[in-house]
Amino acid sequence: MTQRFNYGGQAVIEGVMMRGSRRMAVAVRDPAGEIVMHTEPLNPTLYHGPLGRIPLLRGLTLLWDALGLGMKALMWSANVAVGEEETDGAFQGALGWLTGLLGLALGVGLFMVLPSLIVGLLPVPLSPLAGNLLEGLIRLGLVVGYIWAVGRMPDVARVFAYHGAEHKAINAYEAGAPLTVEAVQAHSTAHTRCGTSFLLTVVVISILVLAPLGQPSLLGRVVSRVLAIPLVAGLAYEWIRFAARLADRRWMRALVAPNLALQRLTTREPEGGMVEVAIRALEEVLGGERET
Repeated sequence: MTQRFNYGGQAVIEGVMMRGSRRMAVAVRDPAGEIVMHTEPLNPTLYHGPLGRIPLLRGLTLLWDALGLGMKALMWSANVAVGEEETDGAFQGALGWLTGLLGLALGVGLFMVLPSLIVGLLPVPLSPLAGNLLEGLIRLGLVVGYIWAVGRMPDVARVFAYHGAEHKAINAYEAGAPLTVEAVQAHSTAHTRCGTSFLLTVVVISILVLAPLGQPSLLGRVVSRVLAIPLVAGLAYEWIRFAARLADRRWMRALVAPNLALQRLTTREPEGGMVEVAIRALEEVLGGERET
């Protein structure tokens, strides 16, 4: 029996963060080999208020909150991984937001603005369709190249293995399988609702959204790409949500196949201990749902 599950998570340093509809839980293995947990409630206004029911707008608010939660979980996991669990919560939260904003700015500049600049500075005139297709291909190449490059770093490869453990745990739960290491290991490291899938979806939707704008001036290109980000992100969120609901349909599986293939760059087969950490995070989230 398939379980109803519409939550998500992410890999952190030596651990996994799972996010439900009411709380998030982070499980991290410390230097002594013990699994350390951190939980906190989610903002009910965002997840259960009217904002969470408005198409496009809900994607922007939830993605923004997920960015903050993800950076906070990443900072906390880094402290636990080096044996320094006790930190100032307010400082950690502020530092997480600052790091997230800097990363977001870098991502916008590298993956949205730079491809537009490259195409805009080409000496050969291109039709609007050809120019936007080329820009999208450059953007996709940068995304794939960046993921491939960082994935070759040993520490990042371990994070990618925890990413695989996160997907396996959610896949097992959705399939109604017992949450044991052996049962979870039998499941796939790919999942329709994934940040990697979101990145590829953003690239494709950006081509469709920007194509009608034609070929504006160089400044116009840059400004239009930045201003289009909220719309592109909102549409990408709605598509990922829609695709997840129809993931059992053959035609949908064909459409999302490129997304799942791209996830091979950001996931690795996890060790049993990594799966155990992902299970603990998932069980903590599920326990919080049952308590409410």
